[in-house]
Amino acid sequence: MGDIIPETKTELGSSSTVYVDEINGSDTTNAGKKDAPYKTVVYALQVNESNIKILTKKSSTDGYTDISGAALKKAKKRVEELSKKAKKAEQQKKSEKEKEMQFLEDEKKKIEDAKLIVLEQNPTLQQATKIKIREAVANRGRRVKVSGWVHRLRTQGKDMKFVILRDGSGYLQYNHELSADYWEVIHKAPGGDDAFTNKLNAEADPSVLYEQRHLVIRGESSSSVLRVRSQIMKAFREYFDSRGFTEVNPPCMVQTQVEGGGTLFDFNYYGEKAYLSQSSQLYLETCLPSLGDVYSCSESYRAEKSHTRRHLSEYSHLEAEMAFITFDELLNTIEELVCGTVDRVLSHGPTRDLVYQLVPDFKPPQRPFMRLDYKDAIKYLKEHDIKKEDGTFYEFGDDIPEAPERAMTDKIGCPILLCRFPVEIKSFYMKRCSDDPRVTESVDMLMPGVGEIVGGSMRISDLDELLAGYKREGINPEPYYWYTDQRKYGSTEHGGFGLGVERFIAWMLHRDTVKECCLYPRFMGRCLP
Repeated sequence: MGDIIPETKTELGSSSTVYVDEINGSDTTNAGKKDAPYKTVVYALQVNESNIKILTKKSSTDGYTDISGAALKKAKKRVEELSKKAKKAEQQKKSEKEKEMQFLEDEKKKIEDAKLIVLEQNPTLQQATKIKIREAVANRGRRVKVSGWVHRLRTQGKDMKFVILRDGSGYLQYNHELSADYWEVIHKAPGGDDAFTNKLNAEADPSVLYEQRHLVIRGESSSSVLRVRSQIMKAFREYFDSRGFTEVNPPCMVQTQVEGGGTLFDFNYYGEKAYLSQSSQLYLETCLPSLGDVYSCSESYRAEKSHTRRHLSEYSHLEAEMAFITFDELLNTIEELVCGTVDRVLSHGPTRDLVYQLVPDFKPPQRPFMRLDYKDAIKYLKEHDIKKEDGTFYEFGDDIPEAPERAMTDKIGCPILLCRFPVEIKSFYMKRCSDDPRVTESVDMLMPGVGEIVGGSMRISDLDELLAGYKREGINPEPYYWYTDQRKYGSTEHGGFGLGVERFIAWMLHRDTVKECCLYPRFMGRCLP
């Protein structure tokens, strides 16, 4: 316990004797009387006049005795030290207060002096041309007007300040500088606890970053990811447009399931039960007879109670359906889309710079992708001792979960087209293989670091086989009459796939989670901002 420095001394009245019990006394609640003794001699001397008699007690078995001369001398010396220390602290506090008052006075004077300064444009100068920052290099040597947000501020010396501006098109003072002859502050951001850097920093918890996502996306890394995403979306569309696909926009409010009822978001639709779409696939298939090959990029919704790095409750779903194709042609199309999109993105100079800024060692995938049958994947897991949580091996017919799938993909280290899954673990609409009816003409494209990015299959074209698929999955075919009619009114061999845009971006830009790859991520427990 440290020494207590009292503010005032007190009188004991008619008695000049004080009591100190070093075992059971108290310097905070007691009054120095025999039945309420102090704990220390130092405190007794601090709170009383000097002409007192001190009786001390050092153990619970001893009685009170006169304090020894040496003990009294030592205590008085300590009291003197504490007194000097207190005076020094008081003087320091007073000095700091005076400095603070002087600082406030100086700041007030600066503000008053600043009010006398009026910034005006020089009318004799050349008329300024309003530009975006991306146009700065092309306008070097000219007088320009630039508007933007302060991205970073650096002070050099007493009067020199360097400002990095951003306007959404680029950053000013990256590779070139602007010498300002006139400037104006439109709005000042808050400081203190509300300052940007206090809300968001390297130590911020992920939940805080998601809560403040509207501020996070102002950062260089997050905004770069969103810029690359924009170019990736353009590249996807360019690929499909170059091959004659037609873009369509299926509904997101539906009354049928595609990927199982357990992951449906339901809602009241004018008194009827409806769902948010899990996939646009069934609707795309209906477009084939009228529009030929089609694609869409819409939001899909999966009510999966999962907090993995690759799951979102709402995600961008790039889907395509093609008529008159074979399973091998479907696999080739998936390869072409992925590789072609990467090539297009890297051919765009500004986006290429962002990709290599985010991933300096990025290497485009090489064709052909590895093609691995499900049965051979089961064999691979056994050979490499990748087991279930209960310690047993995966067997034919088992669904391969994310963890072993990722382990296998990362070990192999290249894109994998994992093909021909058993009928029982795939959706009702997938076509069986003619040479092995136990499995389907289905595929998952796996990428190192992320896992599954694409899922696709050949679709059932035979009416009886589709009806058997409904029955196997316990699905009432009546609400699917419009889908079943595709087999009734002229069917053909056809197939398609769905690509998770956020997973593709997470793979290409080496992001830790798909939540970094969309504007405002939606996942279990998060629907704000």
